[in-house]
Amino acid sequence: MSEPQGSEGTTQRLPVIEKAADTDQLDQAASAAAYGPPPVLEGEGGGDGRFWSARRVPAGIVALLLLVVAGFFLYDIASVRADRPAMSWRRELARQLAERPLDDTWVLVGAGVALALGLWLIVLAATPGLRAVLPMRRAHADVRAGLHRDAAAMVLRDRAMEVAGVQSVRVRMGRSKADVRAVSHFRELDDVRADLDATLAEAIRGLGLVRPPALSVRVARSGRKG
Repeated sequence: MSEPQGSEGTTQRLPVIEKAADTDQLDQAASAAAYGPPPVLEGEGGGDGRFWSARRVPAGIVALLLLVVAGFFLYDIASVRADRPAMSWRRELARQLAERPLDDTWVLVGAGVALALGLWLIVLAATPGLRAVLPMRRAHADVRAGLHRDAAAMVLRDRAMEVAGVQSVRVRMGRSKADVRAVSHFRELDDVRADLDATLAEAIRGLGLVRPPALSVRVARSGRKG
């Protein structure tokens, strides 16, 4: 009894010619891709820049030094006004400044230290700081939110581990780029990478950052023992 030869009730396999032709590509040891940041949807943009650091430690150090120096000078001035001799350190400092030439080594060293401290204070005053906190989009005008880079990297790592074929993931989150390194123990590398691209792009959008970072994904095969 012969079976019908028509198309009904039969199952046809997909052609495997293209897959066989791509065997070398799928058997590669690693697969990498670099992508720009996901586009910001209409109405999602807007927000402020980085958070400004309070910088309490530098401000406290400068205030303490100024307090000590001003206290010494104030005490010495009050002592002189009371017809008492000036303190020895101030007389010695005045003598050294009067006698030493401008090209003296110690004068140049002191000027260099003062210049470095001044530039450091200017940089601290003109830059926002808090590089580890990524600003998030404002949902309300009176509320600002930020996400720590370590927390963002943990979110991306957890989402990447949900992809089939991923054995381990390492994520390095920068201010403008998310670098993802994954190890796969089964499935073709290109398939794993494609799933990671889609999953991580959606995860980055879900973070709600003002400036979504660019995504760099690399998938490698787990090392074989022996």
